[in-house]
Amino acid sequence: MAIHFHEEDLPDGVTFASGAIAVDTEAMGLMPGRDRLCLLQLADGHGDEHLVRFGPGSDYAAPNLKALLADPGRLKLYHFARFDLAIMRAYLGIMAAPIFCTRTASRLVRTYTDRHGLKELVKEMLGQDISKQQQTSDWGAPEINDAQRDYAASDVRYLHRLMDKFVERLERESRSELAQACFDFLPHRALLDLAGWAEQDIFAHA
Repeated sequence: MAIHFHEEDLPDGVTFASGAIAVDTEAMGLMPGRDRLCLLQLADGHGDEHLVRFGPGSDYAAPNLKALLADPGRLKLYHFARFDLAIMRAYLGIMAAPIFCTRTASRLVRTYTDRHGLKELVKEMLGQDISKQQQTSDWGAPEINDAQRDYAASDVRYLHRLMDKFVERLERESRSELAQACFDFLPHRALLDLAGWAEQDIFAHA
């Protein structure tokens, strides 16, 4: 297993195994448009993780990265896809779909708990502990330290295994079709967030 660090784009020649690719982002905050995209993490489930860092004033051109993320034939795995989709759309100008979101899947089948964070999922379903100590660190700093790099990589390291577990549970609970409908809607939910409806449920009666 290795963590590969890149500036502004994936280098030419970087390849990923066929199948789903895990994606995550780190930003200066949780409001796309106000808080800039600083880091994007990728993994194909075969041991290596790739981190792409964007500096202040970046033009976010990243043609190699965008080609991978915008590929409609490549499933993208997320934990809380809603945010990642929105911030990538805001800064990279792409919608990185189709989608499988482990947090959405967790809410559909782990109805016995209100704990749907990645740390809890990895502990319960995979029997491993991950640290969230770097979650609120400064991702816009001039240097990304080793602890930050390992934290960022861990956010994509387990998503393939979690997806396999959730596919089984969704089928067991007869919620696979419902989950797929939710995944298909997530790009639209992200666009609603960017358009100003982040805090409103437009489907509610009141």
